Amino acid sequence: MSDDLPITFDDVEAARRRLDDPTVVKRTPVERSTSLESMTDATEVILKLEHLQWTGSFKTRGAYNKIKRCLAEGDRERVVAASAGNHAQGVALAATTLGVESTIVMPRTAPQTKIDATRGYGATVELVGQNFQEATEYARDLASDSDAEFVHAFDDPAIVAGQGTLGLEMYEQYPDVDTVVVPIGGGGLISGIATAFAEQNPETRIVGVQATGAATVHDSLEKGSPRTLESVDTIADGIATGGISELTLSMIEHHVDDVVTVTDAEIADAILLLMERAKQVVEGAGAASVAALLSDDLDVTDESVVALLCGGNLDMTMLMEVVIHALTRRKQLLKLRVHIDDQPGKMAHISGLIADCGANIQTVRHDRALEELDVGEAYLIFQVETSGVDHAVEILDSITAGGYEVELVN
Repeated sequence: MSDDLPITFDDVEAARRRLDDPTVVKRTPVERSTSLESMTDATEVILKLEHLQWTGSFKTRGAYNKIKRCLAEGDRERVVAASAGNHAQGVALAATTLGVESTIVMPRTAPQTKIDATRGYGATVELVGQNFQEATEYARDLASDSDAEFVHAFDDPAIVAGQGTLGLEMYEQYPDVDTVVVPIGGGGLISGIATAFAEQNPETRIVGVQATGAATVHDSLEKGSPRTLESVDTIADGIATGGISELTLSMIEHHVDDVVTVTDAEIADAILLLMERAKQVVEGAGAASVAALLSDDLDVTDESVVALLCGGNLDMTMLMEVVIHALTRRKQLLKLRVHIDDQPGKMAHISGLIADCGANIQTVRHDRALEELDVGEAYLIFQVETSGVDHAVEILDSITAGGYEVELVN
């Protein structure tokens, strides 16, 4: 490992010695997924369940290491941070535990559950801006106008070293792993984990994952300097930083073997799959690693793999949207538009055809107010639950055979 890198293995080990309070940072379990093994042709797929951390994510590791190191160097009465949610909670818990006041600046678009949780851990929350970059700019100014310490989400060696303690755990729990898959937002997590594995098992392949709507690493690596997006668009708000730093870029260049991207649709599918097969509820950022395993861009055939589930702070409104979207992609939730002559009994007849196929109708409505319809015509819009693609085809065929024009509109 290069001696001129900003974070070393010794830094990570020192961070673990500071993480001495199990009520703030605990050792999280691992679990094997035979379902993912069969889907990916991997020899073994191990899920690192870091979403079961006290705050629901790994972020407390770096925050606690940073604040405790600052206290050792001198008095600190207040810290300031910017975050969409997970770093916010980590800083709030770490600061409160160590007797330091905290002010967290969060974008106005941050999930309400994460805002409430941050306040619950003892922080003062200010909602500023529409994204992470705007919140960060305000937080920096807020810290510089006072004697507060600014705690960056990823652009800080102490933060990266603290996140690296997760890599130490992963190695101890599964030392012979071939590939480790880690979500990337600002790059602090993968930088720390890669540092740990570079020392302990340099043969392990480290793969990063970004959401396509917030992907900056490929461009940054090609240009040789950090690139920042003007806006991000992804359901994975935990990795929607829209940029990395010089520090994390240098670590990624030295220690990360590959970076892949996944779509929001793939992330949504992974969230639902983890609920069904692994009985784990994770947020979009936490499911990105599994989305990568299931994508065409990452081949783990005959390998042993550890996929990191790094966050579980999933807003219930977002969960509802994700489930509906994923079920629609699987054709387990259909929206059908059936053209009819608007006469009594048509709705009952079509409902009977659907029922005869063993499907459940969630909702149905008439739609007559369309220019394309002649007088006496209408559409019936059915939302139907099915068991999957074959069942959906059966329903469509049955309605067509009954003499109706039917269109799948979702």
